[in-house]
Amino acid sequence: MSIATDTAARFRVARAEDVDAIVALVESAYRGDVSRQGWTTEADMLEGQRTDVPGVDALIRKPESRVLLIERDGLLVACAHVERQGHAAYFGMFSVRPDLQGGGLGKLMLAEAERIAREEWTCRELQMTVISIRDVLIEWYERRGYRRTGRYSPFPYGDERFGIPKRDDLRFEYLVKTL
Repeated sequence: MSIATDTAARFRVARAEDVDAIVALVESAYRGDVSRQGWTTEADMLEGQRTDVPGVDALIRKPESRVLLIERDGLLVACAHVERQGHAAYFGMFSVRPDLQGGGLGKLMLAEAERIAREEWTCRELQMTVISIRDVLIEWYERRGYRRTGRYSPFPYGDERFGIPKRDDLRFEYLVKTL
């Protein structure tokens, strides 16, 4: 059964009591050997943490910000952060359990974030940053209507809250989609 027709899968907005589970999900999707089960791993680029409890807690509490969850049979299987920033919204912290990647959860989560930005916040576009060398991931977003802007921001080398780089060529590229 595809997740799109799986009635056990449901969206909800995160609460303070979800923070530990969200941090564990994000870490599993991007860091360490568990992340290698999926295709979103950053384990070859970065080690250390991807996020932390204070950071996720701040996103949950921030005005005009939502941490979205997908649960299946009561278990957290995907999350993302969407935040209104004027006429645009920002999308980030996108994570799907590694053993479930490629099954449609990511498409559902991205579509829900776009819906919130467009319909509830009347935003004109959804923006995000992606590590610029993540070609396969950027291509995934391009197939969903996102375009590369050619704008970049530096990776926060030296700030271990974002991980410990294994390379010296990391930077973020801005992607955008008109809603």
